[in-house]
Amino acid sequence: MRLPAGLCIATLLLAGTHAEATSLRAAPAKLELVAPDSAAALSLRNEDTKPINAQIRVFRWSQVNGEEKLEPSVDVAASPPLTTLGAGIDYVVRVVRVTKTPVAGEETYRLLVDELPDAARRVPGAVTVVVRYSIPVFFVSRDAAPAKLSWTIRQMNGGLVLTGSNSGGRHARISDLQLTSDGKPVVTRTGLVGYVLGGSTMQWTLPLPRSGPTALRSVALSAQSESGPINATIAVSPGR
Repeated sequence: MRLPAGLCIATLLLAGTHAEATSLRAAPAKLELVAPDSAAALSLRNEDTKPINAQIRVFRWSQVNGEEKLEPSVDVAASPPLTTLGAGIDYVVRVVRVTKTPVAGEETYRLLVDELPDAARRVPGAVTVVVRYSIPVFFVSRDAAPAKLSWTIRQMNGGLVLTGSNSGGRHARISDLQLTSDGKPVVTRTGLVGYVLGGSTMQWTLPLPRSGPTALRSVALSAQSESGPINATIAVSPGR
């Protein structure tokens, strides 16, 4: 199962002329627990005037060949897995690591919260917008090695393929990415770009502006992570 990096994905279910606003809210945007802690709480809120139904599932999260991968897991459970949220009410979902095996390094999961469509509330000529929250969940041992990043870039098909490799034991959260060449901006991505999990590799395809350079020899990378600024100079390889 593949999933985009963003935390909230809106899916259009019906073609129409206008969209109905979604009312499901979830917080916090990330859960991180250091062993021996094994349980956390997620808050859900229905800001509508009518009840809505939600499904909550947990998947093991990995990165394979530079892409996100989600797999079913029985090691972490969410309770309740299904719920009806009354209007204007806050609900608490418990997320618990149920396996008794000690945490080694960092375990990574995604908690998916889906607003389920209600056929009775469909309006002719409208678009029903159903929201999915994809919330990172980390269980970390106290001796987990910090993230250690290295970078490569290929230029191909009018864009850049940026690869981040993490030889450390903990994830790196990448945000506010900028690539510059000769002091001039080449690519800018504000906000969350994505994660590079411990012992993993992640790739991003970054389109180049039409008015930008046609060939690059090197770029300077700057970004933010939870442990501080990231800066690197990267040679650009031609694509195949």
